[in-house]
Amino acid sequence: MNPFTEKGISISESLLNWKQLYPKAYDKREVDPYTKTRVILMNGTEFEANWFSHQLARHVTDNDLRRELALTRMVEKQQQLKISLLKPCNESALEHTIAYEQLAVDLTAELAKRESDCYVKKALDFALLEDFDHLYRYANLLEMEQGILAERLVGRYTEIMPGRPTIAHHRFPTDNVKRNINSKDADKQTVLATMIITAAEQQTMNYYMNITNLATNELSRKLYQEIALVEEEHVTQYESLMDSGATWLEMLLWHEYTECYLYWSCYKTETDGYIKGLWLEHLDMEITHLHKAAELLEKYENKCWQQVIPDGEFPAPLSLHENIEYVRDILATTVQFTGHCEDYEKLENLPSDAKFFVYQTKINPSTEIVPSHIVIDKHIRRFCKDYRYQVAPSPVKELRSRTSDNTSVGRKPNAAESTDFFCN
Repeated sequence: MNPFTEKGISISESLLNWKQLYPKAYDKREVDPYTKTRVILMNGTEFEANWFSHQLARHVTDNDLRRELALTRMVEKQQQLKISLLKPCNESALEHTIAYEQLAVDLTAELAKRESDCYVKKALDFALLEDFDHLYRYANLLEMEQGILAERLVGRYTEIMPGRPTIAHHRFPTDNVKRNINSKDADKQTVLATMIITAAEQQTMNYYMNITNLATNELSRKLYQEIALVEEEHVTQYESLMDSGATWLEMLLWHEYTECYLYWSCYKTETDGYIKGLWLEHLDMEITHLHKAAELLEKYENKCWQQVIPDGEFPAPLSLHENIEYVRDILATTVQFTGHCEDYEKLENLPSDAKFFVYQTKINPSTEIVPSHIVIDKHIRRFCKDYRYQVAPSPVKELRSRTSDNTSVGRKPNAAESTDFFCN
């Protein structure tokens, strides 16, 4: 499909009344886990588009352009609100968090499996193990607090066990800044990947930053606080991969194209009939937004859309599904890596005075004060073992213990074995 050649819904028809804006929420007991993850993904995608438009409006002086942005932006904000309200009232914040982390794991894995740029794939694989570990920490908290087994929420499509331990995720901020791609030279799938993963991780960061002070007990507040700051690291990493050399209006075009691609992908892969119809409705709206972005690009920069996106045809639809073996492979080969300058390095190869070790000492002076460790330790004390859902023992033997939480892997040299990242 080429959205540049399709006809969308006019802006005037896209503005909805209050009745049209309030959707029917999914049933948390019956919904497919990947329907929930698609809802979170598109909520984040709309948030990214909306705030990019706000930032663009704050950096231009032409009020005609700003009025055009304001009109489209209101439709996108309505879309975001409608999507966010698909979450039912009876789904707790912590249950919803499990869906956030399942999305992070399976979206990242799917993008990495498609990625032809080795550097971008490495970034995806690196953060994948961290989101995988976050799922494990929240799942243990969920069983302690609500007596709910997270394996039911993820449909047993995604394993729940330690990844690179969360205590090891805290890096000196400058080590999270990577090299940007050039969208004019990069494969279209690579450009889409950088934009999709940035929007998704930003949504997760925002959710955790906002939910932290609303959590109902101290341990939950502390865990959300810790992982929210890891998500800040992930957003810094991923946004630094995006094409920072493109113009504002070129990036506006890419944002609208990405939205069209994702709504089309959701429509193609959705199993819930009602929500599938919503994805199609929003795709038709976004096609009009894309055409408007192309019009603005031509008016203000004298460029046609083909100069930015030469081939408008979508790649294969993005499908969310299980990635158990892929995640296991990445865990087995890269758990001992950390961010180092603009790349990634095994801990064994870092100098003893590397920023990573200095920062670790600063933020984790004792493992006993680290919330992600406290959660597992408390679960073990209560249930005599941690909570997991796994199809086989961990590929990292140091992470197999059910009665102690490993705080050395990914944090201390020679705490486990790793080989290297691999390219597609």
